[in-house]
Amino acid sequence: MLSLIATQKLSVLDFGADPRGAEDSSEAINLAITEASRKRAIAYIPSGKYLLTSPLNLKSGVVLLIESGAVLEFLPMYSSYPIVETRREGLHMCQVSPFVFGKDIKNVAIIGEGVIDGDGWKWWYIKKSRVTKDMWRKLVESGEGYVDEETGTWWPSRKAFEGYKLYKEFKSKGLKPSKEMCEQYREFFRPQLLQLFNAENVYIHGITFRNSPMWNIHILYSKHVMIENVKIDAPEYSPNTDGIVVDSSSDVTIRGCTIDVGDDCVVLKSGKNEEGRKIGIPTTNVHVFNCVMKKGHGGVVIGSEMSGGVKNVAVENCLFEGTEKGIRIKTARGRGGVVENVYVRNIVMKDIVHEAIVIDMFYERVPPEPVSERTPVIRGIRIQNIVCRGAGQAIRLAGLPEMPINDIIMENVKIQADKGATISNVLNIKLSRISIVSRDGTPIAIENVRNLIMEDCEAFVEG
Repeated sequence: MLSLIATQKLSVLDFGADPRGAEDSSEAINLAITEASRKRAIAYIPSGKYLLTSPLNLKSGVVLLIESGAVLEFLPMYSSYPIVETRREGLHMCQVSPFVFGKDIKNVAIIGEGVIDGDGWKWWYIKKSRVTKDMWRKLVESGEGYVDEETGTWWPSRKAFEGYKLYKEFKSKGLKPSKEMCEQYREFFRPQLLQLFNAENVYIHGITFRNSPMWNIHILYSKHVMIENVKIDAPEYSPNTDGIVVDSSSDVTIRGCTIDVGDDCVVLKSGKNEEGRKIGIPTTNVHVFNCVMKKGHGGVVIGSEMSGGVKNVAVENCLFEGTEKGIRIKTARGRGGVVENVYVRNIVMKDIVHEAIVIDMFYERVPPEPVSERTPVIRGIRIQNIVCRGAGQAIRLAGLPEMPINDIIMENVKIQADKGATISNVLNIKLSRISIVSRDGTPIAIENVRNLIMEDCEAFVEG
């Protein structure tokens, strides 16, 4: 892991950055980063508001120190951000450049108590069903953006909506957008707030990431990354604002973070379908601990883009409060890939909207097919010491008939939920000291399960 030995401090003010927020500071901060890389020094951003209209490009050997009170705000100047090739939602394609972009870098730190703000409001599409009536009325009456009455969705512009329709058409045909299409519909191809692409030895500490246009932190093809004591915030109605995405990367530690977003809090991926299998770089050796997950689609999630495989994952000593799902593994026929050696323990959950624990191999409804490289595999899952006070459903395990979930152990799990547990298409499962209290009349339903061991379990209907 990175050793912080830089001592010389280069202030971005000396390179022309404006802490009053009146002038664009993009060029000045990039100049400071370049010089700090050359001198193996600290690029120092003192307290103030800095407006940015183009990406910050990280360099090897840099310590980027963002002081408490410093806010880096990326303005939605769509045409000023370049189009780059990267992996997006599991596939290699073009998009607007990540706002903070670290490609092919080593020995880098981003530290301090400052804020990186993506001003995502001008990039998000917002579904009517996800906001209050008063907020929707204000959106419509503001005259800004474009409202698609058919789907009840607000878009930042008509062009963003047109880009969405064209992209959806391309996806249905198995095609990727061209660079020209990305250039024309930049408003739709939203960037990540921070992306590490083929990076090594990176330390991120104390920073607040907020209002990202898309994923907040994307770790892609990287190794030896530590993310510690960061805060990540985005409104629950913001689309695809996952907190931390670990994508075909290894040796990643996520510790002491607080994440409150509009999609998954922490999610592990490794590419999608045939392309992901062909590249074949798994996500391995990931440790998530001492974190607080608030609003979000899932607390810690694996998939659904896991075609390159995910293995050796530990999730420990975390609090999930108000997430839609707790621990979640999701995949489907066609993905392929192997998820194995996942260890979850000492988790407290409160007010989970749907399942507290869910492993779902029917994330997409794909017709049955013979077992092949397209068939996903999930095996070797250990879940221990879980307490959940309130969930829509306690547990749902749904394997494929042709490829059951294999080798599952759950021990000392106590869940209060509206519905109990449903377990189907599972091979070799041990349930020990499981307590499920549900309001539904069927606390545990089991179908097509082989080699089941139950020890000291209880399940009953409340009231």
